[in-house]
Order: sequence, then C-alpha cells, then structure tokens
Amino acid sequence: MERGHIHPISSLIREANAIFYDMGFALAQGPLIEDEWHNFDALNVPKDHPARDMQDTFYLKGEPGMVLRTHTSPVQIRYMEAQIKKGTQPPYRVIVPGKVFRNEATDMTHEAEFFQIEGLAVGEDITLAHLKGTLASFLGKLFVGSSVEIRFRPSFFPFTEPSVEVDMRLVGEHVPGKLRGKWIEMMGAGMVHPQVLKNAGVDATKYQGFAFGMGLDRLAILRWGIDDIRLMHSADLRFVSQF
Repeated sequence: MERGHIHPISSLIREANAIFYDMGFALAQGPLIEDEWHNFDALNVPKDHPARDMQDTFYLKGEPGMVLRTHTSPVQIRYMEAQIKKGTQPPYRVIVPGKVFRNEATDMTHEAEFFQIEGLAVGEDITLAHLKGTLASFLGKLFVGSSVEIRFRPSFFPFTEPSVEVDMRLVGEHVPGKLRGKWIEMMGAGMVHPQVLKNAGVDATKYQGFAFGMGLDRLAILRWGIDDIRLMHSADLRFVSQF
C-alpha cells in the first residue's frame, strides 16, 4: 500500500516546533474565532487602525465583536493571561503556529487564509540581540546547508516598540540560484510594547520581551521553490505527493 504524504505546511510546523523546543520554547494554540479585545485591543491596535476595516478583517455575522483571527498574536495574549492567572510569572517562551484569515484578493503570493508562526519571549533581561540570535539560529537550522545572514530594518507595528522588519540572506553552493546572496524580507518583529504586557497582566516595569511573526506559506515557498501559494490550499494530491 502506498504511504501518504505530509503536507508541506504540516512538515514545517513539526520542524519549526522541534527547533524552537530545543531553544526552550513551548507550543501554544488558540481559537480561530477571536474577540476584538484579544485580536486588536490587547495588542495596542487603535480603534481607527486600517486593519480593523471590513476590507481586511472577516467579521462574524450575528456575532458582534467577533472576528476570524487576522494573526496568531492573540494566542500570545491568552498565554500570558493564563500564566498570570495561575500565578506563574515570566520568563515565558512560546511559539504559536496556526491558520489566520485576511479579507484580500488571492493571487500567486496572497491567500485569504494562510498559516503564520509567531514567537514570544518575556523575561527580565530580554533584548533585540536575543531576538536576532534566536531568528538566526532558527533560519540557519531550517535552511540547512547554507549560511544565513540576518539584518534588521526599522519599521512600525502597534504591538512592538521598537519594531523591525527582518531580512534574510542565504549564501552557499546548495542555495537555489534565485535566492543565493539576495536579501529577502521574512517577517515583522520587535520588542513587545509595554502596554501589551500590561494588557496581559504582566508587570511591564520589571519584564520585557521580544515577539516575531512570519508566514509559514512564505517559508515553504522559499524552502521548496513553490511557485504559487494557492497550491498550498488546493487539496491537489499531485502537489502534496511531492513532499
């Protein structure tokens, strides 16, 4: 009997979880249907932020204040709230892989539903250097056989301060030609905004942390040279059987 094949996203989640586990990160999950507090307010997203518009967010009909989550960051809030409720103070280290939803047109590089993986580390002495080292280690193990370089560019996100865009460059003879030596934008990241920590019940005068988030679909495209993101959700066995 022919054996089945693991979907590339499932494979990436397993591999990422194993890599981060070795770095001391726990795995967390949360609901796909979220309230606006956890999806927006607790993450310091203003009431008038464009991300709240109907053009970007799927709101549930007949369920005021409920949305299909637009990122996996609400799970970080829920995780910290649960730890504080149990009386467990930082340090925290957690990664959150899962499906998210955005109300946008689909094409070769965009889908209305896709997968993200986010990370959170909170403690008394967390810095941007820890963030850079963590990401360099993760990407280096994921793109094994190549040398990985990381750079930060200033950016803005409501839930981090300072915020950065993270670029990656792969160098090595095993790197595909179209990726070799080129800077590629990978994710958004930064130091967790003190207000976000306060909203989750964490003492922001004592603790600080970093957070990052990236698209798993994008990682899969780079990892395996997939040309069209829509193949990820096509349910085409000819696609899945290649992995």
